[in-house]
Amino acid sequence: MTQKRPKFRIMAVVKYLFALWVGVLVYASLAMVFGTKGLSAHGQLLREQRRQEVNITNLMLLNRDLENTMNSLLYDEDTLAVYARKQGYGSGTERFIRIVGLGTTQRTRTYPGSVVAIAAPQYTPEHTIRIIALGIGITILICMAIFDLLRFIRER
Repeated sequence: MTQKRPKFRIMAVVKYLFALWVGVLVYASLAMVFGTKGLSAHGQLLREQRRQEVNITNLMLLNRDLENTMNSLLYDEDTLAVYARKQGYGSGTERFIRIVGLGTTQRTRTYPGSVVAIAAPQYTPEHTIRIIALGIGITILICMAIFDLLRFIRER
C-alpha cells in the first residue's frame, strides 16, 4: 500500500518567502539611501554644516575688523577725528559750509554680516518607503502566484 505524498514542496514555500525578503531588502535599501537618516539626508547635513562654518568664519573676520576699528576709535584721537569728519562732525575750531541740494553727508556704514538660515534636509517619509517596499513585495508575490497557477493549469 503506497501512500500518496502531498504536492507540497519546500521550494514552493521558499519561493513565496523570497517575495517577503525582497520587500525587506527594498525597504532597507530605500531607507538607507533616501530615509530620514539615510545617505542623502546625511550629505545634505554635511553641506549645511560647511555652509554654516563658512558663515561663522566670515562673521569672525568681520568681528575682528570691527574690534580693530573700535580699538582705534577708543585709543587714537586722529582716527576718531577722521571718522567724526566722515559722519559730519568737526572740532570746535572748524567751520562747515553746507550746500543745500547736494544731499546729506556721506556716512560710513558697517556691514554686520548676514543671517544664514538652517535648511532642513529633504528626505523621503518613512510611510512612503514602506508603501513602495510593500508594493514591490506584493507584486513579486502576485507574479509568482500567477506563474504557479499557469503551470498548474498547463499540467492539468
